Amino acid sequence: MERRDRSLTALNELIYIDSLDSYERADALVNWYNKYLSNEDISNFDLELSDLQQLQELFYKNINFLKEHKEQTRKDMIENRKVRKFT
Repeated sequence: MERRDRSLTALNELIYIDSLDSYERADALVNWYNKYLSNEDISNFDLELSDLQQLQELFYKNINFLKEHKEQTRKDMIENRKVRKFT
């Protein structure tokens, strides 16, 4: 039961994280990963099929978000360097 509760908590946190703004979302995803997946495997989650499908959807959606966020952050850093050189 403890494993199921932990799995549901992880899913609910991921659902909440999905609603955050860009930079908050990126930081929260890193913290979520460190809390739930850095020491354990995702196969240890104990969820029903519908919950697993929702977790899968959010997981891949957030992977794509992190890729886009990384690229946007890279562009922002380049722009900041240009501004610093100019001033």
